Amino acid sequence: MATTFAAATPLAVTGLVAKHGLAGNWFWWSFALGGMITVFAYARLWRRAGVITDVELVELRYGGKPAAFLRGFRALYIALLVNSIIIGWVTGAMVTVLQNTVFAGSEGAAVSEWALIIVLLAVVGIYSTMAGLWGVVVTDLFQFLIAMGGSIALAVVAVGHLGGVDALRSRVAENFGGGEQAFRYLPDFTAADPWMPVSIFLIMLFVQWWASWYPGAEPGGGGYVVQRMASAKDERHSVLATLWFQIAHYCVRPWPWLIVAFAALALYPDLRDAADPGAGFPMVMRDLAPIGLRGLLLVAFFAAFMSTISTQINWGASYLVSDFYGRFLRPGADQRHLTRVSRLVSLLILTIGSIAAYLMRNTSVDEAWKLLAALGGGTGAVFMLRWYWWRINAWSEIVAMIASLGFFLIVSGFVESNEYRLALVAALTIAAWLTATFLTAPEERETLLAFYERVRPGGPGWHPLAKLAPEVEPDRHLGLQLLAALLAAGIVYFTLPALGQLIFGYYGRALLSLLAAATCGLGVWLVMRRVGWGRLVG
Repeated sequence: MATTFAAATPLAVTGLVAKHGLAGNWFWWSFALGGMITVFAYARLWRRAGVITDVELVELRYGGKPAAFLRGFRALYIALLVNSIIIGWVTGAMVTVLQNTVFAGSEGAAVSEWALIIVLLAVVGIYSTMAGLWGVVVTDLFQFLIAMGGSIALAVVAVGHLGGVDALRSRVAENFGGGEQAFRYLPDFTAADPWMPVSIFLIMLFVQWWASWYPGAEPGGGGYVVQRMASAKDERHSVLATLWFQIAHYCVRPWPWLIVAFAALALYPDLRDAADPGAGFPMVMRDLAPIGLRGLLLVAFFAAFMSTISTQINWGASYLVSDFYGRFLRPGADQRHLTRVSRLVSLLILTIGSIAAYLMRNTSVDEAWKLLAALGGGTGAVFMLRWYWWRINAWSEIVAMIASLGFFLIVSGFVESNEYRLALVAALTIAAWLTATFLTAPEERETLLAFYERVRPGGPGWHPLAKLAPEVEPDRHLGLQLLAALLAAGIVYFTLPALGQLIFGYYGRALLSLLAAATCGLGVWLVMRRVGWGRLVG
C-alpha cells in the first residue's frame, strides 16, 4: 500500500477529478475486481510457485529456448523500460510538488530540475541499495503513516478554509458548468456536457482491468505484489496480506486526496484547462497549509516518494540480477557476488530513471498512468489464462508482448485518447497471441506436468494433465473462488461511496452502502467456508 502511494498519486487523483470528476477515478478503481481475483484465485498459486520474481515463473510454466528468451526479454523490458517510466513519472511528480511549494515564484526553479532529480533519486538510492527488500518493507510502514497523516491534515485544513463541505460543493458548482458532476460516483451521462463519455467509462469498467498489464494491479498478480506474496510465511499469510492490500488500497487511502482535489477545483477556476491539473494538489498545500503543517506535508510527500522509488529500485534490480545476470551471464554465481552486482545494477536503474524523469517532466501523472495501461493492452488476458489453461505456451506471451508494443506504436499515430488506444490495442493483441497459440506446438508434457504438480491449479483447463497425474490434488471450486472475488470487489465498491457520503453528511445513504458492503463481506466468508478455506477465514 505504501509502494502504490507515491508522490505522484495525489497529483494523478487531482488530475482525474479535474478532468472527469470523482468518476474519473474509475480508471484505477476498476482494477479492484482484478485485484480480488488475484487474492482468491492466484495468491496461493504464486506462493506455491516459490519464485523470487514473476518473470521467474516463465521457466516453470514453459520450457526450452522460447521460455529462456521470454524470461530474459521480459526481465529487460520491465526493469529498463516499464520501471524507468514509473520512476520517471513519480520523480517528475515530486519535482512538480517542489516547484509549486518550495520553489514557487523562483526564477531558478526550471534551471534546477536536473539537480532536483539527481538529489531526490540519490537520497533514496543510498538506503534502498544498501538495505534490500527487508529495509524497503520496514521503512515503507513508517513512510506510509507519515504520508497518510499529512494528506488527512491537508484535507481538514482545506475544508475548514472553504467553510465546510457544503460550501466546498457550492464553490465547485459555481466555478464550472455542470460542476455537480464533480461529485458523482458514477458519471452523469444525461448531462448536457458530460465530464466523462459513456464509452470511456465502459472501457474502464469492462475491459481495462483484465486486458491491460499495469504495475501493482496486474491481472493474475505480478511485479512487486508477487514479491510480497512470495515473501509471506505461508499460503494463508499470502492470501490475507493480499486481501488487506486490496481493501486498504481502494478504501482507506483515496478520500483525503479526493477532498483536496475538490478543494483545488473550488479554489482555482482555471484548473480544468491547465496543462497539468494535478498541480492543483501542491498549490493547495502552498496556499492553505500553515507554517509547520506545510513542512510536514513536504516530508509526507517525500516519504511517499521514497516508499515508491525504493521498491522500484529493488524490484528492477531483482529482475536484472535474478532473471538476466544470474540466469544467463553468471548462472553459478554465489549470493554474495549477486548481492554486489545488485547494488551496481541499482545504480544503473537510478541513472536510467533520472533520464526518464527529465524527459517526462512535462507529462501529467494521470496521462502517464493511462499511457502505460495502453502500452500493455491485451497482455493481461494471457497472464491470467496461463495458470488455468494448459494450451498457453511461451510463444503466446512472446507474441503478446511484441504485438502490444507494436500495435501501440501504430495506433498512437491516429488515436489520441489513451482509453480508446487501450481498447483497440487489446483487441488486436489478443487476436495475435491466440493465433500464435494455435499455430505453435504446446509445451512438452514433462514441463506441463511439473508445473501442474507444483502449483496444483484447478478448473477444467488442465483436464488433460489431471488425467495423467491423478495423485495430484488441485484446487477445487474455482467458480466459488471467482464468486468470492466478485463479492470482495463489492466490499470495495460499496465502501468507497459510503465514506464519501459520511463526509458530505448523507448518513442514510452511507448506512445503506455500509450494509451492502457488510453483506458482501458476509458473502465472502460463507463462500470461503464452502470452498474449505476454514482456517483462512477463521
